[in-house]
Amino acid sequence: MSDILDQKFVKAYEIACNTKLKFPPDIMLHFYAYYKRATQKNGFYVPRDDEDIRNGFKANAMLQVEDLTAIEAKSKYIEMVEKFIGEV
Repeated sequence: MSDILDQKFVKAYEIACNTKLKFPPDIMLHFYAYYKRATQKNGFYVPRDDEDIRNGFKANAMLQVEDLTAIEAKSKYIEMVEKFIGEV
């Protein structure tokens, strides 16, 4: 199951990276948070520069997914790609 999920996740990431579609910032933050949570190897990631509003939004998005496992985050990322871009 993990190999299939990993393959689907990589394909979903490639689809998301190559799409010409534009998304609102809240959708982009969800993509970001699920991807980071799915791929972070050394624990929980939070951007460091709290002075930058963009990093503040990223940190908030990451806090919203901190309870997800990497497997759950990969599944959520795939679901988002399929919902907003197309079938993986």
